[in-house]
Amino acid sequence: MRGLMMDAPLMISGIIEHAATSHGATEVVARTIEGELHRYTYGEAVLRAKQLAKALGALGVRSGDRVGSLAWNTHPHFELFYGVSGSGAVLHTVNPRLFEAQIAYIINHAEDRWVCFDAATLPIAERVAPQLKTVEGWIFLGSDADLPKNGLSRVVGYETLLAGQDADYAWPQFDECQASTICYTSGTTGAPKGVINSHRSTILSALLMSTADMIGGYRSGGREVVMPIAPLFHGNGWQMVYTAPLNGHKLVLPGRNFEPEKLYEIMAGEGVTLAAAVPTVWLTLLDFMDGKGLRLPSLRAALIAGTKPPRALVEALENRHGIDVAQCWGMTEALGVAKTTLAPGMADAPSATRIDHKLRSGRIAFGTQLRIVDDSGAVLPRDGQAFGHLQARGPLVAAGYLKQPPAADGWLQTGDMARIFPDGYIDIVDRSKDVIKSGGEWISSVAIESAALDHPGIALAAVIGVPHPRWQERPLLVAVRKAGADVGREALLDHLRQRMASWWLPDDVIFVDALPMTATGKVNKVSLREQFGDAGSTQEAAVGAR
Repeated sequence: MRGLMMDAPLMISGIIEHAATSHGATEVVARTIEGELHRYTYGEAVLRAKQLAKALGALGVRSGDRVGSLAWNTHPHFELFYGVSGSGAVLHTVNPRLFEAQIAYIINHAEDRWVCFDAATLPIAERVAPQLKTVEGWIFLGSDADLPKNGLSRVVGYETLLAGQDADYAWPQFDECQASTICYTSGTTGAPKGVINSHRSTILSALLMSTADMIGGYRSGGREVVMPIAPLFHGNGWQMVYTAPLNGHKLVLPGRNFEPEKLYEIMAGEGVTLAAAVPTVWLTLLDFMDGKGLRLPSLRAALIAGTKPPRALVEALENRHGIDVAQCWGMTEALGVAKTTLAPGMADAPSATRIDHKLRSGRIAFGTQLRIVDDSGAVLPRDGQAFGHLQARGPLVAAGYLKQPPAADGWLQTGDMARIFPDGYIDIVDRSKDVIKSGGEWISSVAIESAALDHPGIALAAVIGVPHPRWQERPLLVAVRKAGADVGREALLDHLRQRMASWWLPDDVIFVDALPMTATGKVNKVSLREQFGDAGSTQEAAVGAR
């Protein structure tokens, strides 16, 4: 016997329609590229998204066609997630921080027909345009009057496109498994790979990420004000472009300026209650607030992902600022597969114990299966002790990549090394490519980095493995001091000795002015290995005093 419930497809357009009809007066506040604040409502946003869908149709964009966005966190970019995907086309969010050769590669690989850009990304668009093979035209996310002089062919203004259409548009219904967005991996270990989300997976992800057990603390009748500091080209701003209108949260978008004073200004001014960013952004914002004696009384939760935060950051946010830290694992290929909340029974545990658990990488969320395997593929126990290669499968997990065959065994190889605990907690030990094998034993670079960042004089830290004639590999610590700090090599090693086994201690410490960063805001360890891959004299010649 089959159920008699209506078979209605899960459509992304349904989110913005629901927002307009159920909480249409709720605000979207976005900083423009020029730095001003733009305010409007979900009720107004849905009309503009419909105008955009009609305009794309007039340009010849059809169902399944790819439309690229080379843009920052602005209100037109937010509208693209609905106007493009809702029409049946596929939004391809392009990371402008990638190398230009990578940008050209992924636009060609995705076969984008049109690319949207803003005033900040115009120079990138001009430089990559001659290399693009499928792009028929460009859409400037502004008005024709504001369009700077440029060398692009066939450019139309976004506001002009919208002005030429009315909002009398019925969202098409189609197979919910149709592609909605494409987001490419950062390509740190090879060519970027295209992850294709569907309408179904997006709706399921947004629903799961909206549950009280996912992030926690959503208040019935309260006004949540959420801000994805994470760029919208990073996992759809960690899905906040969907979860905010779905739940009636006021949505705040920071534009392109991620300087701490600008972030603080908009967070304080708009009463942000929850914000999402990688640890380096939170560290910078915390240093700014502490230096100025400032607080964010409205901010109740800091969502952290991308890489494990240092304990000192979590303690400072929770104990000194009263901000609940919500931290979990995720990746472009798997959005919403881990939840940030503490396990049942942990709420009344001592603060140090709760922070110990928050420094793990979240708990397995409903609908996703995670397992760890050894180098031979044998499944390892979920005992919190064994660690191995983390694999995932489920309706929110990519089965494969654009123009590549799916995994033969049905499991996504995440590239992470992890432990899994009996109660579903995950602990990311390291990236598979970053874990250090010394004398046949594994050393976690993440654990050493976290311990180094607990030192009050260290701003940033990265650990890489360098060749060793006897032990195969040994850890090397590369660190950035905080302004005014004079911590030296021996003092930092003494600090580490109290926190780890002696054989985990780095063989050396090198202090630098800055660490190279990837396009996703993480430390670029490939660059560090190129610079410091040789031991001893090569390191000293490259850097000088330690």
